[in-house]
Amino acid sequence: MTPMSDHGISLRELDPRDRYKLLCGVVVPRPIALVTTLDENGAVNAAPFSFFNIFSESPALIVLGLQHKPDHSPKDTTRNIHRDGEFVVHMVDEGLSVAMNDCAVDFPSGDSEVAATGLATLPSVDVKVPRLAAAPFALECRRHVVLNFSPDRELLVGEVLRIHAREGLVDQANMYVDLDAYRPIGRMFGNLYTTQRDVFSLTRESHAQWRARQDAKELKDA
Repeated sequence: MTPMSDHGISLRELDPRDRYKLLCGVVVPRPIALVTTLDENGAVNAAPFSFFNIFSESPALIVLGLQHKPDHSPKDTTRNIHRDGEFVVHMVDEGLSVAMNDCAVDFPSGDSEVAATGLATLPSVDVKVPRLAAAPFALECRRHVVLNFSPDRELLVGEVLRIHAREGLVDQANMYVDLDAYRPIGRMFGNLYTTQRDVFSLTRESHAQWRARQDAKELKDA
């Protein structure tokens, strides 16, 4: 193994494929968005994205990295969002993982991944794009802004209008999500994914609490 120099690795000097591999291996685990859109003929398209996260709660915004085809033409999800500005983001749990991976198959443009995989849909409320019945959470979204950074990459910022949750996942009295019932998966790199079963807790302290703990430690060590 070649040791890394003190100067680190310059991403600008890396081949784009190596840059992708390194970033995907470093920034883990990443949440997965299984995104549905409608094509011009009304067919439901579904595609997974792991360049994805929540960005803000006020307003409620998500960010989604959109990648183009090798010839720089937009993929189906990108083209559909450009046209209609509406989409639904589904979180992926262990039960949805295989279907999510099937939706990543390079189906011919115009073919519905939802129809091909047999995923059932339900109507949304604030957007016309259907949501997937099997998803633990579905976020109805509307395009807020799209930023173009290269011929191959766009950053989509979408506003979350409504969240649908599977029965038993959310205690609406305190908006607590039952993680044991949720069982989300995360994206690692290559063909690797991770479950979220082994969790631990860290309590965020005030400065006064932190100072008191440090003083107690120093007194004990004295």
